[in-house]
Amino acid sequence: MNLFKLTWKNLWSRPLATLLSLILIMLGVGLITFVLQVKRDFEGHMGKNIKGIDMVVGAKGSPLQLILSAVFHIDAPTGNIKLIEAEKLKKNRLVKYAIPLSYGDSYNGYRIVGTDTAFSKLYNARLKTGVLRKETFEVNLGAGVATDLNLKIGDEFSGSHGLVAGGATHDDQNYRVTGIFEASNTVLDQLILTNLESVWDAHNHGAQEAHEDIENDPDHQLADLEITALLVKFRSPMGVIQLPRWVNTQTNMQAAVPSYELKRLTNLMGFGIDTINGVAVIIMIVAGISVFISLLNSLKERQPELALMRSYGASRKQLAATVLLEGLLTSLLGFAGGIALSKTGFFVTVSFFPQSLSLPSSALSLSLSDAYLLLVVVTISFLSALIPVIKSLNINISKTLATS
Repeated sequence: MNLFKLTWKNLWSRPLATLLSLILIMLGVGLITFVLQVKRDFEGHMGKNIKGIDMVVGAKGSPLQLILSAVFHIDAPTGNIKLIEAEKLKKNRLVKYAIPLSYGDSYNGYRIVGTDTAFSKLYNARLKTGVLRKETFEVNLGAGVATDLNLKIGDEFSGSHGLVAGGATHDDQNYRVTGIFEASNTVLDQLILTNLESVWDAHNHGAQEAHEDIENDPDHQLADLEITALLVKFRSPMGVIQLPRWVNTQTNMQAAVPSYELKRLTNLMGFGIDTINGVAVIIMIVAGISVFISLLNSLKERQPELALMRSYGASRKQLAATVLLEGLLTSLLGFAGGIALSKTGFFVTVSFFPQSLSLPSSALSLSLSDAYLLLVVVTISFLSALIPVIKSLNINISKTLATS
């Protein structure tokens, strides 16, 4: 007797009840795995991008906006700060290094960021082709930019004012591509990097000479150049205790700590995640009840069949196995469908994310949490089948056959 074949036929002898159980399990599993996938990849992506950045300094405003704009490049900046003030902060004994950022222009929606070569080292970026930028209006492209815009070494383009496509174009200055980075799965992939002088010259001719004067004489009257933000790494833990407070209280600048702001953001997200997970758990419980009712009804309808099987030599264990296997197959099919639904939903959702916040493509892989969830689903199906299994063991063969 082929128990699997028999169970499969019994399972689909009641298509509506089976489909209802499958849909409920799929929804519960799909919601839970989807939320966990987004949360895990989102936090992992965030953590990877703030690595090496202990503090961000910019114009006063919202600390979270400062982090989102200067680290993840998905929001407008809070404003600009004086370069000379940033230079003074860089020389603080508690600062290990500080990376300047200056932006305000873009090309086809991708931000043009003026900075130094330390910025690419922050993300362990390596050039795939070409060389690092040296002269004004030379640029290095993130892997995503080069692929999406089909740019190659030697290509030239004009930036447009603003951080989104559609701004006024700087037709008198062309950027030239000198290098393209390898993919790093960080925000760098979605950026166009140039030097600070390129950004200044795009808005103020002669700014390069001004910067050289400032380096020689910090008190020079031309020290009115500005940058957008400063990414700071502390020399010791003492920095996080002293520097942010000092910047916020003693200067016209604002300091924000990425780890703190992101923790605050994830805490705000936590309520929504917990709510969705709560709904998913309720759906899973309802799915378990649905499986239980389906198996119980199936057992009542099949009692004559089971009694006949017993009379032909089938053991009680074999009868119990058919009922248990039916519940197990329902849960496994529902789990597989839920995982497929979750992964599909993840890819669709990520496609709507800002380019600089694109999550790593790990959605096809299964995690430890998926294995735990499978164990939960199988346990629910086992508990749902327990009473029907006990009833199948206690079938009165002679009475059932006589009444049927």
